[in-house]
Amino acid sequence: MPPSTSPPRFGLLQYLHNAWRRFNLGRIVGALALMTGSLATGVLGFRWIENYSLLDALYMTMITVSTVGYEEVAPLSDAGKLFVSVYILFNLLILAYLLSVLSAYIFEGGLRTMFAMLKNDQQIRQYSGHVIVCGFGRNGRKACLELRASGADVVVVEQNDAVLSAASEDEYGPLAVVRGDATLDESLREAGIERARALITALPKDADNVFVTLTARELAPSISIVARASLKSSETKLLRAGANSVVMPDEIGGSHMANLIMRPEVIRFLDMITGLGPHRLRLEEMRAEELRPELRGQSIRQLDIRSRTGATAIGLRHESGGFTISPPSDMAPGPGDVLLFLGTEEQIVRLLDLFRAV
Repeated sequence: MPPSTSPPRFGLLQYLHNAWRRFNLGRIVGALALMTGSLATGVLGFRWIENYSLLDALYMTMITVSTVGYEEVAPLSDAGKLFVSVYILFNLLILAYLLSVLSAYIFEGGLRTMFAMLKNDQQIRQYSGHVIVCGFGRNGRKACLELRASGADVVVVEQNDAVLSAASEDEYGPLAVVRGDATLDESLREAGIERARALITALPKDADNVFVTLTARELAPSISIVARASLKSSETKLLRAGANSVVMPDEIGGSHMANLIMRPEVIRFLDMITGLGPHRLRLEEMRAEELRPELRGQSIRQLDIRSRTGATAIGLRHESGGFTISPPSDMAPGPGDVLLFLGTEEQIVRLLDLFRAV
């Protein structure tokens, strides 16, 4: 998918807004406000008590706050001496508080985390055609691993800090994450939903998945949405909300266990395809338009996929929506058709190198 030409939504103000929302910056802002108020108090005090000019009052305030020990602009009155004594003590307390807040923020990793957040947001801004995964539980984590194994860019949306710490990195490197409620427009926009090609919502509650689906469909009408459901009654609601597909892990798990009893070898073969078995197979699809120009219009026999790569063409989805299992060798994929292949990782890589247009 070509990069989006729409203007970026995130600027300096958005970064600051995200930093304030994601990190507790109230103490730092409060300490800076106290220091600013102290400086203003000093200027006003010196002007009112000693009748200094604005410049002299500012000068006296700065040398008092910094405790550098320079001489006064003019000898202080008794009221001025009392004011300076209280003012020095007051500022020492404020300065100690400001230093403690800043040092705690720096040494506890807050500053490092903020830079990591800005880098993360910049990374998301550069994504186009990525996949958004809402929820990083068991299902969301597995979806991320499979997507990244296939080379897809992934953005995780999660609001649980404990879960989010586990989402920061996996075996494929750092993950782009958005800390926030996936049911909110703002969180999905931060994840770049306008530029994403697909969204997976795997939140624990079906109602939240319905709401995410509704929100995502409104923000990106053409996006492909896969939703998780726990209850059978939620499947219809999710489809009405705009989901393209609904997955019920519990139902799939029960069916899987039953088939392990009745058809164990079939399940072992399927495990190889899904990567759960000791030997992994890979399913791949290729549209007719993705074939090299010189190969388009040729039949499966002419393409000679099996002998050239070792992979097998196991299906052909026609543009009309029909599906042909084990397509005959004299069938030629036409415009809009999609060929499905099965093979080992090495065979599929060879297939893509030989047949897919660069």
